Amino acid sequence: MKEDERQTRSYLMRLFERHGFNPRSDLGQNFLIDLNIIEYVVEQGHIQPTDIVLEVGTGTGGMTTFMAQRARHVISVEYDRNMHTLASEATQKYDNITLLNCDALKNKNRLNPVVLEEIDQQLKANPGSHLKLVANLPYNVATPIISNLVASDLPWNRMVVTIQYELGLKMSCKPATSNYGALSVWLQSQCFVKLLKKVGPTVFWPRPKVDSAIVQLTPNPPLKQKIEDRVFFQDFLRRVFQHRRKLMRSTLVGMYSKQLSKTEVDALLEAHGYEREKTRAEELTVPEMIELANAFQEQITRNANI
Repeated sequence: MKEDERQTRSYLMRLFERHGFNPRSDLGQNFLIDLNIIEYVVEQGHIQPTDIVLEVGTGTGGMTTFMAQRARHVISVEYDRNMHTLASEATQKYDNITLLNCDALKNKNRLNPVVLEEIDQQLKANPGSHLKLVANLPYNVATPIISNLVASDLPWNRMVVTIQYELGLKMSCKPATSNYGALSVWLQSQCFVKLLKKVGPTVFWPRPKVDSAIVQLTPNPPLKQKIEDRVFFQDFLRRVFQHRRKLMRSTLVGMYSKQLSKTEVDALLEAHGYEREKTRAEELTVPEMIELANAFQEQITRNANI
């Protein structure tokens, strides 16, 4: 990182005072001020000269300029107009940065078309390039950003993000643990998820009230290919984990009361070796959940075609 671009706590405080801005807690604005952590996040991103990097949460542009020194192009998205102004000043001498002043999400289930269009343009303009998400994600949008990028058909090959530590545990945990749920299975069914580092509040300004985690995701194509219908699978997970401690048989009967009889639900569970009076969603492994969802989707499709 170049010396004149090192955004320390004192630098940011002077910058905000000069412009008359204050960090907004409602937008989850906690800026990374530990330069070692910033460098660690970027290093773990393995950013190459052929990469298109997506950053959500530009902030004041400190990490943005650091990544631009390595990447083919950086697309950085910032919702707050004041932060966008500061980032524009910090990045003005770079011609391989696109700053977008918008919400990265259209809604909780979809990325903003403006962001998707920019990504598409950069990928087309740079054949053979790879897409990576490297960002200090605002806590309030971390889950939908990661989940929707995984759900998309974008050719991403790596994500390295700072997120709330509790979310990092949910993303990377194993079955039969307290954090295991729909998000865990959704991500692990398509990605290798690794919690790289736990970081405390002192590496941010202002300091958040919780710990954070640096998490890495990389694609797992062989497992992803086993999912027959990803839209059905995502809905299946969301609904089956709504009552995670409830017996799966009761949950599934309620979920598909209009498409499947109780007898059909029992037959599907028994065919896959699950006892209807004992099995709970939180006990199933990721491959088992994929297999069961596929079976239900196939049976529902058969019934619809009769």
